[in-house]
Amino acid sequence: MISYFTWSEFDKSVEQIANKCKFLEFSGIYGVPRGGLCLAVALSHKLKIDLIPKPIKNSLIVDDVYETGITLNTFKDVEGAKFFVLFSKVEPGWWNTVHMSEKKEWIVFPWENSKNVQSDFNEYHKKRG
Repeated sequence: MISYFTWSEFDKSVEQIANKCKFLEFSGIYGVPRGGLCLAVALSHKLKIDLIPKPIKNSLIVDDVYETGITLNTFKDVEGAKFFVLFSKVEPGWWNTVHMSEKKEWIVFPWENSKNVQSDFNEYHKKRG
């Protein structure tokens, strides 16, 4: 199943995260490459906090999708960090999410090349079996 996430939905999601974080103090915001970069830039502008090249103490760490946890888990022990993802394919534990989605759902973000959707989808599922 392929779902398209629009710029309008992205903007609303940025608002939701910003509202949950507006009274918190962060040392910076880190976007997990590649999927978290657009979200990090948008939140950096909205919350007026600096983008940082790597996660540090008390940072806001963001990504596009939490599926297996492999990527975000590498940052789990960053002291005082707060974590947000746009989509979580499992019930959130120590991270926060804006949207829940099914495991098999393929999400196409507005910054992705829509011409590659089907080949990206097929390649992803081939790798995951």
